[in-house]
Amino acid sequence: MTRALNVQWHNLAFSAFIFHEIFDNPLEDETPQSRLKQIGMMSVLYIMHQGHQPLTLSNIVENTGLTRTGVTETVDPLVGRGLLTESFVKNSMGRGKARRFEIAPEILEKIRSFQGS
Repeated sequence: MTRALNVQWHNLAFSAFIFHEIFDNPLEDETPQSRLKQIGMMSVLYIMHQGHQPLTLSNIVENTGLTRTGVTETVDPLVGRGLLTESFVKNSMGRGKARRFEIAPEILEKIRSFQGS
């Protein structure tokens, strides 16, 4: 299979997996709007991940145009679901702490195994 086709399959598998995880496993008191926002955020984060951009709160705000609070409200349930992992790193000025996220390695591994690559 060509590399371009592999990338397309990987993108499709990621989107389908995320959709399934979020819509089939709603959190308590979660609205459909919240679930849609989470799916959209995961799409943005996946594109940033593929572009080797750090998934920090500041970078996400810059890429989406959302406020820090808006990003936090959407990202926190994704961390709670285990779709993202969170760590704290030094901020760009090297003094404070910044939140950094990663797509959970288990998610990427499940998608790789689904593809058989």
